[in-house]
Amino acid sequence: GAMSVDSITDLSDNTSKLLEALQLSHPHELDPRRILGKKKTLSLNPITWQVPRIVDRCCTHIETHGLQTVGIFRVGSSKKRVQQLREEFDQGLDVFLDEHQSVHDVAALLKEFLRDMPDSLIPRELYGAFLSTASMEGPAQLDALQLLLFLLPPCHSDTLHRLLRFLGEVARHAERSWDAEGREVPGNKMTVSNLATVFGPNILQKEKPGEKDATALNFGDSAAIILVLQRLIEHHQALFMVSPEMQCDVLRRLFQTDPDVIDYLLRRK
Repeated sequence: GAMSVDSITDLSDNTSKLLEALQLSHPHELDPRRILGKKKTLSLNPITWQVPRIVDRCCTHIETHGLQTVGIFRVGSSKKRVQQLREEFDQGLDVFLDEHQSVHDVAALLKEFLRDMPDSLIPRELYGAFLSTASMEGPAQLDALQLLLFLLPPCHSDTLHRLLRFLGEVARHAERSWDAEGREVPGNKMTVSNLATVFGPNILQKEKPGEKDATALNFGDSAAIILVLQRLIEHHQALFMVSPEMQCDVLRRLFQTDPDVIDYLLRRK
């Protein structure tokens, strides 16, 4: 007689929010190096992983073909080709990005998608709260950022985590290196600071693009926006992890309000 977790939208608002709070709780689910083909352990998260196809495919394409591309996200692209890709995704086509697509075109498409979202990836009602963390330091800053991340809707949270994980990977290839045979591998020159400068205004928006004075309003906050996104990139793995103490607190509250749902989830786990 337990309620199906697929019916989360039928739960009360209070219960729904508590269930959503469990979505960041399992470290093995955050590790992109999981063995392919291995059966995934079910977590307590009743919400499907919600990342737009265009974001995941753009990130995967660049991770596969563009990590050594110098100036990725800063070098110009073909507006015509980017528009064509954009239209194909908009039409719901199963767009396949491979080595034949320009890395710079895919990078431009990703930036455009984030810039033109109806609501920015970090919702505008949280803009001021996120920017206020720029004046904090150390653990207090990270604690505040984590609590703010917990307020994001699941789709925003999942997509932001995918993007931050991707940006961290790009930054790890910023400097030149050498392969096992001693050959030099060029760096892409995109440090965390450079990436935060490029993506910050697309992720943290006070006004919708094109609205009156939107650029002017954001200009004064640009340094804070860059700093906040730097911290998110640098600490994304820890920030997207619910502590055992907080998870237990959420579970205790759910046992009091919806024990049948928790019993179902634990048996499923």
